[in-house]
Amino acid sequence: MNDTETRLKKAKTLLEAGLGEDARLILLEVLKEDPNNLTAMLILGGVYFYEKKYAEAEMVYERLILAEPGSGMLSIALFNTLWQQGRYEEAADEIRRFISVADRDMERETLEKYAEFSKKIAEQSD
Repeated sequence: MNDTETRLKKAKTLLEAGLGEDARLILLEVLKEDPNNLTAMLILGGVYFYEKKYAEAEMVYERLILAEPGSGMLSIALFNTLWQQGRYEEAADEIRRFISVADRDMERETLEKYAEFSKKIAEQSD
């Protein structure tokens, strides 16, 4: 296991122990050395979301989506971040963006979740 992997594992352990700030510091160190480390970015986005630092989480998830636009996991993370900020139209835009680029077979589960959610939104607006 290399140094980066060791630090990522330590960050995960700290998160599980409820020490989000300590984990965040380690992740930021990793990203300072390797700004394109997708694993560190993903964990950092989760830390920010958990800490209700939605603007920071949004920036991280948007950057990750640039690297992997068809990732259902990342799309849902960004959607939830926008939704938590009360930015419902932008959250809906994320659904539309994802649907336009998603691999229908690989992301079937995410597409089904979005279809369910879209139906609930439509029912509420009636």
